[in-house]
Amino acid sequence: MNKTNQILIVEDEKDISDLLEGRLKANGYRCKVISRGDDALNYIQTIENENNIPSLFILDRMLPGNNGIEICKFLRLYKKTRYNPILMVTALTRPDDIVDGLDAGADDYIPKPFDINVLIARVRALLRRYEILNETTSTNLDSILQINGIKIDKNQCKAWTGKKELELTLSEYKILCAFMENPGKVLTRNQLVEYIQDGPVHVTDRTIDTHIFGLRKKLGKYSNMIETIRGIGYRVVGHVL
Repeated sequence: MNKTNQILIVEDEKDISDLLEGRLKANGYRCKVISRGDDALNYIQTIENENNIPSLFILDRMLPGNNGIEICKFLRLYKKTRYNPILMVTALTRPDDIVDGLDAGADDYIPKPFDINVLIARVRALLRRYEILNETTSTNLDSILQINGIKIDKNQCKAWTGKKELELTLSEYKILCAFMENPGKVLTRNQLVEYIQDGPVHVTDRTIDTHIFGLRKKLGKYSNMIETIRGIGYRVVGHVL
């Protein structure tokens, strides 16, 4: 793993930002700390060299200036940071609050107070996935998605388990693509609705559950790779090949 990439910490509680910065640096990461949301947005937009864009963002949910949700939404719209991982740190731990953060674009969340070793492990996992996706893009293999025995060819709009081609509906195919493009990431029902919404057809979160049920049946022995995150959504578990 390339630990020379910078992590941007946006946290207004100095004791927490000091802890994060100290432990991350001790693990070999470069860090920059900003205490206000508006200052963080200004800083990101003034970076001219894309090589200096932070590889990962750690955001507090409640911040002066602009809050973590607003920063998340900006990062997902801003071309230079659209795919960079975001870890949200929050004292708001109700399922609705967590869903709001994930819907805004966060890749993962961790509640306050947190175990610093768990947070460091989450950082490693997010950066590992980010580097895998970058390597895939750089070798022009982004049309092929493969996790364990499941494979998708996006150019052909086809999917297989092993050597068996799957007969998927369009919605099931889109959902499977969403999971394969975001290995290990929790996708809320609202996010999955956005993936399959097409024109005037109205899709609800209950419809998503129905599509997931059908997809699992067709995946057979690989169905347990789609993990239910109670009250939030789903994610695919497994190893990128």
